Amino acid sequence: MAAATMAPSFSHRAAAAVLLAAALACHLNVVVAVKPECHCPGGRCRGLGVNYGTVADDLPSATRSVQLLRAAGAGAVKIYDANPGILRALAGTGLPVAIMVPNAAIPSLASSHAAAEDWVAANLAPHSPATRVMYLLVGNEVLSNRAIAGSTWRAIVPAMANLHRALRAHGIRKVKLGTTLAMGALSASYPPSAGAFRDDVAEDVIRPLLRFLNATRSFYFVDAYPYFAWAANRDTISLDYALFQGAASSHYVDPGTGLTYTNLLDQMLDAVIAAMGKLGYGNVKLAVSETGWPSGGDAGEAGANVRNAATYNRNLAARMSKNPGTPARPGAKMPVFLFSLYNEDQKPGAGTERHWGLYYPNQTKVYEIDLTGQRPSRSYPPLPPADDTDSSPAWCVLAGGGKAADKKAVQDALDYACQQGSGTCTAIQPGGACYEPDTLDAHASYAFNSYWQQFRNAGGTCFFNGLAETTTKDPSYGSCKFPSSED
Repeated sequence: MAAATMAPSFSHRAAAAVLLAAALACHLNVVVAVKPECHCPGGRCRGLGVNYGTVADDLPSATRSVQLLRAAGAGAVKIYDANPGILRALAGTGLPVAIMVPNAAIPSLASSHAAAEDWVAANLAPHSPATRVMYLLVGNEVLSNRAIAGSTWRAIVPAMANLHRALRAHGIRKVKLGTTLAMGALSASYPPSAGAFRDDVAEDVIRPLLRFLNATRSFYFVDAYPYFAWAANRDTISLDYALFQGAASSHYVDPGTGLTYTNLLDQMLDAVIAAMGKLGYGNVKLAVSETGWPSGGDAGEAGANVRNAATYNRNLAARMSKNPGTPARPGAKMPVFLFSLYNEDQKPGAGTERHWGLYYPNQTKVYEIDLTGQRPSRSYPPLPPADDTDSSPAWCVLAGGGKAADKKAVQDALDYACQQGSGTCTAIQPGGACYEPDTLDAHASYAFNSYWQQFRNAGGTCFFNGLAETTTKDPSYGSCKFPSSED
């Protein structure tokens, strides 16, 4: 919801001065305490929601973070736990809030009515109704973690049912329950009409979930990232198509439905809609719990730069401001949450993981954006060139110049890498081209790189619990050839 605006009762000249100041704040990139109503007279515009993560050093206070959200025109906020400081900072703002229930809490919430009532009493009731909580999301991409399949997957809906009952017991009736799921919950997504859920979750997990969502008029929340789909298929998907600016020649017609797609996000969302339809719940509403584009990354992470991030997010905001729906659901209103408020420097994984933010932790903007989508594109200052390393070969090697202190951790990581894929570590076996020098560090660098090159397009990262890093310096030597990102 847009920030409240003043209703001045003074002269037309004073009113004009206020409007001029607001316009200048908009176009001069001033971060003010509340959202400037640059292109939303009366505060009627509602911008994209924003995910507010906190996995970073020296973040601004919750109060200041809420000011930054409003300055960017955010229309809602999603937080990853029921952080009381953040919820207090949001009190009285009118911003719709989505709260996430940690994955680890799901089994107990599913098995005990009392546990659900205790959770609501401790985490939500103290903030209601001052803080406008609209969504309670039970778990974060639970179906992407097979290690908790037995303990948690089938507990999602029972936990939601118990929480629903607990909310009503506390007189809280306007909160919708859901859970966020990655696109990986689908076994097929192309063409969109072929969308289908994985066999291991379709009947036991997804069908009961859709039944619950349908009965409570809630949303299927999906984390949809065109960046990853494009990065893994650059030979077949154009960058402009992924950034909402594809020419007619790049549009795609689904052979199953005849629907025309002008951008990659719509394709992904309609694949989810098709998958729900195959289970008999094609009318369940859809929400995008995470989307966005990274503004930076490691060497070899194609397309991760400020120019593309700003282009994607600005175009997304402008598009969603018109409530276009998707080709399968034209005009459907859909909550959308952008990832994320800050660049979070303590997140593990590839470099892109730490470069999704609208702001740096020091409160400066990564790039200008109006999340209401009302600001004319011509009013933005020029963007920097796409200074990424798309065409530069990259490798993954042991961090710290190949001298790691924790030898056991390196050995464990090497063993893991060698157990993946096909022939990942053949070259470092006795007699192999990279067996010499026969040292742990040398073999680890080869194994890390071999693993990364095989699996990077499928989401594999050059991280290994902080033991690995990317480099643009070829580590090959003699007859030992390290495959590169361009091979």
